[in-house]
Amino acid sequence: MTDPGGRSGTGGANYAGRHLDAVARRGRLCVGVDPHPALLASWGLTDDVSGLRAFTETVVRAVAPVAAAIKPQVALFERFGSAGFGVLEEAIAEITGAGALVISDAKRGDIGSTMAAYANAWLSPRSPLCSDAVTVSPYLGFGSLDPAFDAAAESGRGVFVLARTSNPEGAALQLADARGSTVAQSVIDAAAARNASGPAALGVVVGATRPHGLSLEALGGPILAPGVGAQGGTPDDVARIFDGVHRWVLPAVSREILGAGPDRAALVSATESMRDALESALRG
Repeated sequence: MTDPGGRSGTGGANYAGRHLDAVARRGRLCVGVDPHPALLASWGLTDDVSGLRAFTETVVRAVAPVAAAIKPQVALFERFGSAGFGVLEEAIAEITGAGALVISDAKRGDIGSTMAAYANAWLSPRSPLCSDAVTVSPYLGFGSLDPAFDAAAESGRGVFVLARTSNPEGAALQLADARGSTVAQSVIDAAAARNASGPAALGVVVGATRPHGLSLEALGGPILAPGVGAQGGTPDDVARIFDGVHRWVLPAVSREILGAGPDRAALVSATESMRDALESALRG
């Protein structure tokens, strides 16, 4: 697949529209930028800001011109303090310049003015951390995330709400009864209602490692699906698990691609191979 390049800025469109445009141009793949200490070591890099910067620059320059979206794992930058955030700011700017969407995996969740501050950090054009979308946690109550939802709608950016995550520990909470439904389904339903009432700014996070048991058809927004590759999910799993909502699903792959580094050509090849396998499965 080819891409004409250009900036991933809002351009007046809501996030759902830009998501669909990016997927149409580049295919359904989000590549994670996850600078784990063990991965830095396997690349021959030191576990410090210098190694972090070298790793991030290599990954971004290889995959940002190819993938529809790039997902930096914020915690793995944050562990280096302000210097780590500086590297992340540089990465966000470079990804944007290469024409890919930036989904910052921050999983923020709080109430009131604190949630508003998080929303400003990740969704305000005035912030150097401003991204096309950010992940958030609804487990202080879905309504506690209203500042992020409002900021996303106003700026044409997006929010991905955790619903049914790929980690097994999540089941105890996410599958708990919520007045005849599950907590995870209540999150999906609330996001669908919000999308139906205004600009489609909300997506959800649903893992691709096992059947999720959710009704997703009414969401009307993107579905970020982690767990493909090293966590065991395959392109065929994605096609089966998300049957009926292929249009919206965006599989997220990290270690399966990052393990091909530090050779830049190998990273590009791994990205293209995974993208093509996903496209084949989801169009089949």
